[in-house]
Amino acid sequence: MPHYLLTGSYTGDGAKALLAEGGSARKDQATALVKSLGGTVECFYFAYGSDDVVAVIDMPDSASATAASLTVSSSGRVSVRLTPLITPEEVDAATQKSKSATYRAPGS
Repeated sequence: MPHYLLTGSYTGDGAKALLAEGGSARKDQATALVKSLGGTVECFYFAYGSDDVVAVIDMPDSASATAASLTVSSSGRVSVRLTPLITPEEVDAATQKSKSATYRAPGS
């Protein structure tokens, strides 16, 4: 299954709800959402700084991953960013494909 890095930032109302519900309840809710879309949560952490939540999720496809992101972001309480994670083997395959790719750099 494809892996995705999910990062999120709480709004003020989201942070208030986190204070009221606690971190374990939010992790359980995130896990239930991902599971309902056919995926699994590999790891889930809270952080401070620019991101409040960091997770690695495995999803069956990009449509399912996007559905999870949109569902959470549409709440207006968390802004989610989703980054596809690429395995070393996928990079190996890409480097092989790039050998036969044609490209002209701008201005050259």
